[in-house]
Amino acid sequence: MEKTVVLYPGLPVSHFRPMMQLADALLEAGYTVVVAVIDATKEQNPDMAAAVGRIIASSNPAVTFHTLPRIPDPPTITNDVNLFLGYFELIRRYNKPFDELLRTMPPRSIHAVIVDSVSNAALDVTRELGIPAYIFFTTNASVLAVYLQVPSIRAEGEPSFKELEDDTLSFHGAPPMPASHLLEQLLEDPNSEKYKEMVSSLSNNMEADGILVNTLASLEARALGALTDPQFLPAGTGSELTMPPVYCVGPLVQGAAGTEGKHECLTWLDEQPERSVVFLCFGSIGMGNHSEAQLKEIAVGLERSGHRFLWVVRAPLGDNPEKAFGTDANPDLHGLLPDGFLERTSGRGIVVKIWAPQVDVLHHRATGAFVTHCGWNSVLEGITAGVPMLCWPQYAEQKMNKVFMVEEYGVGVEMVGWQQGLVTAEEVEAKVRLVMESEKGEQLRAQVMAHKEAADMAWKDGGSSRAAFGKFLADVHAGPGASTPLNY
Repeated sequence: MEKTVVLYPGLPVSHFRPMMQLADALLEAGYTVVVAVIDATKEQNPDMAAAVGRIIASSNPAVTFHTLPRIPDPPTITNDVNLFLGYFELIRRYNKPFDELLRTMPPRSIHAVIVDSVSNAALDVTRELGIPAYIFFTTNASVLAVYLQVPSIRAEGEPSFKELEDDTLSFHGAPPMPASHLLEQLLEDPNSEKYKEMVSSLSNNMEADGILVNTLASLEARALGALTDPQFLPAGTGSELTMPPVYCVGPLVQGAAGTEGKHECLTWLDEQPERSVVFLCFGSIGMGNHSEAQLKEIAVGLERSGHRFLWVVRAPLGDNPEKAFGTDANPDLHGLLPDGFLERTSGRGIVVKIWAPQVDVLHHRATGAFVTHCGWNSVLEGITAGVPMLCWPQYAEQKMNKVFMVEEYGVGVEMVGWQQGLVTAEEVEAKVRLVMESEKGEQLRAQVMAHKEAADMAWKDGGSSRAAFGKFLADVHAGPGASTPLNY
C-alpha cells in the first residue's frame, strides 16, 4: 500500500509556499502527497487566491491537490478587523469537509497529516479519526519557544501584556524582549475574544504528535535546547501537556529562478558592482505599506547615503487596508517621492512598483544589504543568500524576529524609529552606511555567511535538517498509526 502524507497548508502565501517545499522533500522520500486546499479566498480575497493558484500551478506535478467543497457563507477574512477571528472560524467550519476528505481515503494509507500552525483547529479532526498529526511551524524555533510559554507566563489577575508595554519579558530559550514585541492579539484585553482565541491556538500546538519547524538547528541552538528540555514548561502552568518532539527541517525556501523571463531590475543589477546595492523590500502581502511621509524619509536617506539601491514601493494604505492587495497598491512614484528624487538618483538607484523577484535579487552578486520587514521567509532568504539585513519589522511575529536577528543570530541591525511610526532619513542614511561601509557591517556579513554555509549543508547527506527529517519519517512510521485502530 502506498504511503500517503496529507498536507493542510494555511491560506497566507507565506505559509503556503514553504509547505510546498516540504511536499517536495516528502516526494523525494517516496511518499504520496495530497494537499487539502481551502478556496474560500476566491471571492473574499481574490489576490491571495490568485497567488496560491500560481504556487499550485508551479508545484511538482506529482503532488495531488484536493480543493475542499465550499462551505455556505464563509466568514469574512479580507480586512484587518475580521482577519484574525474570521480565519480561525473559517478553519473550524472547514473541519467537516476536511474530515470527509480523509474518510474517503483508504484506511491506513494515511501515514500522517501535517497541519499549518495557524490551522491547528483541524487537529480535532485527526484526533477523532486516530490519524497521527503534526504541526508545520512556518516561522522559527525561537518564536515557537516564546509562543508555547505565553499561555503559562501570565497568571490570572496579573498585569496584561498590554499593561506591561516595554517591560522586559524573559523566556526560556530566547533573548529578553519588551512585552510590546509580542503578537498584537496578545496585547489585547485578556478578556477579549482575540486574546482568548490566540492563547487557545498557541496551546493547541502542544496536542500534535510533533512539530516541524522551518529553521536549522545551528541557527537556533538555544531555542532548540529549551524546546527539548524536560523542564521547558514550569510545573503547575500547563505542563500537564507533554512537549511534542520538534524537528528542525529548514531552510525550506525557494531557490533562485535563473534568467528565464528576467525581470528588468535583474538586468539593472547586472550592470552594478559586486555587493554594492542596498535592496529594500517589505513583503509580498503589502500590509507593511509605508505612509507618504515615511516614503519621503526613506528616499532622502537613500539619496544622502550615496549608495546604490533597489527599492520596491507600494502605495500607502491610508485608511483603506484593502489597498494592500491588487492594483490599489500601485504607487504614483512622482507624487509620493520627493521632487526630482528619481531624476537625481537615476543610474545609481532603481524604484520598482509593487513587486520584485526577491530571491533572485538577494542571490545576485551585486546585492550587498537587505532592508526587510523581518518576515521569516525573507529572513531565511537573506541568510541563504549570505546578505546582511537591516531590520524594520511591521506586524505579526516580525518584532520578535527582529530581536532574534540582531541579538541571537547576529545577521542584522535595527532601523530605530519603527516603533514610533517613523524611521527618519538620518537613521536610514546612518544604517545603510553602517552595513555597507563599516567594520560592523563586515562583521555582520561574516556572520551571515557562516549561517549561509550551515544552511547550504543542512539538507545534504549528514546535514542536521536531513537528519531531523529522517527522524520525523521514522517516528511517523513507528507512530500511533502503526498500532492504533483508526476510527473510520
